[in-house]
Amino acid sequence: MAALKGIINLSRTLKTMTSTSRPCCFQMSKKTYFTYVNEPSMPIPGKEPCWLKTADEAIEQAELDSDQVVFVQGAAATPVESLRAMTDYGVRCDVRNVRLYHMHLEGAAPFAKPENAKHFRSISLFIGGNVRAAVQAGTADCVPIFLHEIPRLFKEGHIKPDIALIQVSPPDENGYCSLGTSVDCVRSAVSNSKYIVALVNKHMPRTFGDAIIHVSHLDFAVEHHMPLPMHPVKAPSKEEQQIGKNIAENLVVDGATLQMGIGSIPDAVLSALGNHKDLGIHSEMFSDGVVDLVHKGCVTNNRKKMHKGRIVGSFCVGSQKLYDFMNNNPFIEMLVVDYVNDPKVVAKQPNMTAINSCIEVDITGQICSDSIGTRMYSGFGGQMDFIMGAAISEDRCGMPIIALQSATSKGESKIQPVLKSGAGVVTNRAVARYVVTEHGIASLFGKSLQQRAYELIQVAHPDHREVLEKAAFERLKVMPAP
Repeated sequence: MAALKGIINLSRTLKTMTSTSRPCCFQMSKKTYFTYVNEPSMPIPGKEPCWLKTADEAIEQAELDSDQVVFVQGAAATPVESLRAMTDYGVRCDVRNVRLYHMHLEGAAPFAKPENAKHFRSISLFIGGNVRAAVQAGTADCVPIFLHEIPRLFKEGHIKPDIALIQVSPPDENGYCSLGTSVDCVRSAVSNSKYIVALVNKHMPRTFGDAIIHVSHLDFAVEHHMPLPMHPVKAPSKEEQQIGKNIAENLVVDGATLQMGIGSIPDAVLSALGNHKDLGIHSEMFSDGVVDLVHKGCVTNNRKKMHKGRIVGSFCVGSQKLYDFMNNNPFIEMLVVDYVNDPKVVAKQPNMTAINSCIEVDITGQICSDSIGTRMYSGFGGQMDFIMGAAISEDRCGMPIIALQSATSKGESKIQPVLKSGAGVVTNRAVARYVVTEHGIASLFGKSLQQRAYELIQVAHPDHREVLEKAAFERLKVMPAP
């Protein structure tokens, strides 16, 4: 009885707050006890979003204020128009020290301009290109964290968003919207945010799994129909094609479960898998190359023990072809990243083949993927989640693979005697298994430092091998040998 009275009192308090401190429009969106059940798929009785005409009105109604915390959905679902409106409002009203938490964002990032540093501070959970300069200049920041642990930040209260800016598909006949291309940590963030401001976009693919959110959970909603940000597929270089061939022909077996990111090297691997059978996809993200393999009949997911017959992902970015493929497609399950990227879940996938890239590798097998020396470049992402999951695979058939071109566009070797000063080690030398360049495959498991140096020098660019051998001798006091 005491608990019931507490619930009633909480509901009355919240109703009083909304009636006295919010504009009339907000009455449609008033908070009640049911809001705090925090289950996005459960309709909230008697609650509707406050529908507004513009993102500017939504930011104003949400009462963005100094010292608040804002979460922003990322990747292809980045609410670019809401970010524009938020920045304009913050500058106009001289709002100070608003902290924005997000994974990588697409589109413009006006909040990250130097002149807006007093108003907004971007804090990346994975650094995208549009905020990289701000992070390196110190006007923005980042959080080093495994991708699968990001939802914990919201669940455990390390980050408590006042406002969540998201983008969803229009509600269906039952009132359900979809988070579309980006579920990842979004579900956890919106479940623990005070207010949710949503762009409702007919171009957002309707996806399933953990993507559904009932329209009653949205506090402020704006119809804004714009095509999603796209990453057109670029033709791989000759070197990238060879890397793809090396991996596809030597390390990917029929029935393998694949994880790979976005970019020319993953696309080159996928394009080389046209003769493989019964492949599965369990990846935090996937792109256009997967669509082609599905249409060729190479991806069936029928050897998976979990989510059999389904592609499993958590977020995506690609071309319109990818978004059309995802829309209303029950073949795809978009799930939360703390599940998809959990190394224990990854380890259960049959023949788990994890293909990731990096910035540089040293001759002992240390993998730097998040920084160029001391300059932060990206983040941990899902690399260690999947490399470790594949390394500890339950069927002992996992393939943890790091793929990179042997040299930079300026001709500098990406395989180095030592990592640059201050470089971050994302994948440590004990977990590194296979390093692949256009010149071959270095197998590192069970190898000594002397043997590792030999393996890695063999796949380095020929122009750098002699220098690497001399440097290896200076470091290890012994010549590299098989």
